[in-house]
Amino acid sequence: MQKLLLLILISSLGLTTVSSQFRIHGKVLNTLNEPLVGATVAIHGSTIGTVTDDQGSYKIKNLKSGQYELAISYLGYETQLKSIRLSADAQIDFILQTSSIMSEEVIISSIKAGNTTPVAKTNITKEELNRQNTADDIPLLLSMTPSVVSSTESGIGIGYSSMRVRGTDATRINVTVNGVPLNDAESQGVFWVNMPDFSSSVDEVQIQRGVGTSTNGAAAFGASINFNTSSYHTKPYAEITSTAGSFNTFKNSVNMSTGLLNDKFSFDFRYSDLQTDGYVDYAFSDHKSLYMSGSMHLKNSFLKANIIHGDQKTGISWWGIDDATLATDRTYNPAGQYTDEDGNERYYKDQTDNYIQTHYQLFYSQNLNSHWLLNTALHYTKGEGYYEQYKENEKLTDYNWSQIIRQPGDTIKTTDLIRQKWLSNDFYGFTSSFNYSTEELQMNFGGGWNKYDGDHYGEVIWARYSTKSEKGDEWYRNKGIKKDYNIYAKINYQLGKLNIFGDVQYRGIDYTLNGTDDDVDILDQHHTYDFFNPKAGVYYSMNKQNQFYASYAVANREPARADFKNAQDDASAMPQSERLHDLELGYHFQSTKMAAHINFYYMRYKDQLIPTGEKSNVGYSIMTNVESSYRTGIEIDLGIKVLPKLRWDGNATFSKSIIQDFVETATTHNNEWSDKIENWTVVRDTIIDHGNSDIAFSPSFIANSTFTYEPFQGNSIRLITKHVGEQYFDNTSSQDRKLDAYTIFNASITQNFSPKWINKIQLQLSINNLLDKKYVSNAYIWGGTFYNFETNEEYTYNYYYPQAGRHAFLRVKFIF
Repeated sequence: MQKLLLLILISSLGLTTVSSQFRIHGKVLNTLNEPLVGATVAIHGSTIGTVTDDQGSYKIKNLKSGQYELAISYLGYETQLKSIRLSADAQIDFILQTSSIMSEEVIISSIKAGNTTPVAKTNITKEELNRQNTADDIPLLLSMTPSVVSSTESGIGIGYSSMRVRGTDATRINVTVNGVPLNDAESQGVFWVNMPDFSSSVDEVQIQRGVGTSTNGAAAFGASINFNTSSYHTKPYAEITSTAGSFNTFKNSVNMSTGLLNDKFSFDFRYSDLQTDGYVDYAFSDHKSLYMSGSMHLKNSFLKANIIHGDQKTGISWWGIDDATLATDRTYNPAGQYTDEDGNERYYKDQTDNYIQTHYQLFYSQNLNSHWLLNTALHYTKGEGYYEQYKENEKLTDYNWSQIIRQPGDTIKTTDLIRQKWLSNDFYGFTSSFNYSTEELQMNFGGGWNKYDGDHYGEVIWARYSTKSEKGDEWYRNKGIKKDYNIYAKINYQLGKLNIFGDVQYRGIDYTLNGTDDDVDILDQHHTYDFFNPKAGVYYSMNKQNQFYASYAVANREPARADFKNAQDDASAMPQSERLHDLELGYHFQSTKMAAHINFYYMRYKDQLIPTGEKSNVGYSIMTNVESSYRTGIEIDLGIKVLPKLRWDGNATFSKSIIQDFVETATTHNNEWSDKIENWTVVRDTIIDHGNSDIAFSPSFIANSTFTYEPFQGNSIRLITKHVGEQYFDNTSSQDRKLDAYTIFNASITQNFSPKWINKIQLQLSINNLLDKKYVSNAYIWGGTFYNFETNEEYTYNYYYPQAGRHAFLRVKFIF
């Protein structure tokens, strides 16, 4: 691997010394000779490109002599292609005509924040995703954006992975795909493991930090993320990508498009296969995914259908490891471990999570006249799957079985068994918006209605002892039905240099739980909520270099299914809905060599549900309401052109996340270990006043840095650094429950080749954790506090998720 790295490095540097390099520059205008700001100018069929500045000007540098085809595109205008032979610097201006067919980007126009919307946001292009996309899941690909911390259970970014924004977890981050809700309706989280290699079909990502603008689906209680999937291509193309790397990782994918047929129709297709053993023992992934899209484009309307399919089998690794094992055997995984009848320690190899999920989306957009646009979408998601476990010494009565009396005084009360916990659900609904636009005024009126119908049930497929049972017998079944509906209105009014923004949303929820839970307890709950979420702000453009903004927003959020379940038998513990007041103040600066963005936020919560640091028996965080808490901080995002071929991008977050006057009721148990909570003996309950305490999983300092050296256009060497400050994994600010800060370095080298027989071959080597740092990205407490009568000491069972040391991936991409 080191020899390959050296070879690519020498090749990249050598090419810079033997190749003459030129530039193309000019302007992109409309038919009125007005500049088009933000138009894309790219070398067709490559990742080389740029966008126009405030004057409509563009510049592409460090090009070798040769034949190129420029592609110029802008929303609402015809894409223009121009072939040139470059042998010297060239100035080429373009005048774009109004498009004769509608752009697909209008699908997300009602929820996407524009350039002058006063919110903290980050836009990530397809090119940036491609630079990072070797095999990682979405949380790892977004981890270099401000205030984001990601973690993975397998240790390498494949399988079960998660992310937090400003310390808030995935259940508080609204996620949409083309404006369609993606969050699971009950848990409110997003399971990226069910969407393998989804990033290969994404054109653009927008992250709005804080409450952001009104959107569809789950509450945005810390951030919202919208994914815009592949728009149509004017020309046919095909890509074949293969990745191989550490831990027996292999990913292969095929992307292809018909281009625009008869100036009306287009079809896109992707298939991916991903296999890895993972860093953690038995944390393997066997993932397959499919993306298909078909569009019909007319002058004033278009119709588009998407299918997004994922099929995953993943080794369970959600338990982590304790302190002692972390020091001696970092890859150890207790999931599936059991002792057979002869006393031998064995592993059950099918301790796996298995899930198939298919998303169907249908979009229709119509220009009603020169000012009004209608967008509407229908969606349906089918999900079905289970996770399988070997369980030891389970009580027969816990599965509705009678104890087995073999003879007087000889009664079998427990058994080893293999069980499957199933989830089968249907999620469907519609979204719609009317958009009005003039030069000074933009208005959006929209909303949506969604229904979730989910069955939860368990089957025992084998038991060492049982009574009158058959394979596949169910021991529990319950149903969750959730309806979610919202309407919103937004306005952006440009008054000279000042843009005034207003946004109001009504959101209603109706949620019913009924049936028998896995502990054979009866679930019978019904909850309704009505939320009003106003937002307002201003954006002031002082000049071309300096802009300021301020906004204030309110958001409300209902508890998740697990929160209600945990309070089933205790009405006093029933969780309350949460409310967030979010203040954002920001400043933008941009020049030819530097871009800067500074954002201050203050997020005050009422009844925030925060993690206790404990986990449920299926890996969910156990939450509790706290009356008053806040998150505040400063986000700094910089981009500097250090030298003509060297660029530095970095961001940092300085923050504080506090529970005010936190009083904890700490339950202490005896030290007789049992993985069954009902078997624990309570020693005492202690009221502890922690005063102002840090919120769990909220580091006060996060920083990212990327140096990019481009010896010539499209070929690069990148050094990437991520630092995450120390963080607590419960809310007591105890030094015994704290994750150490860590800094990791990654590097990548990308080399493009253009042989005559193919458009391009791209070779990329990525090395993660370059310095082989041993670090932990996540942790939890199992069961609370325990007491040892012999030593008179209290202690907790802490469990950690170690991440992989140095590992590498090599990717080759063939572009036809």
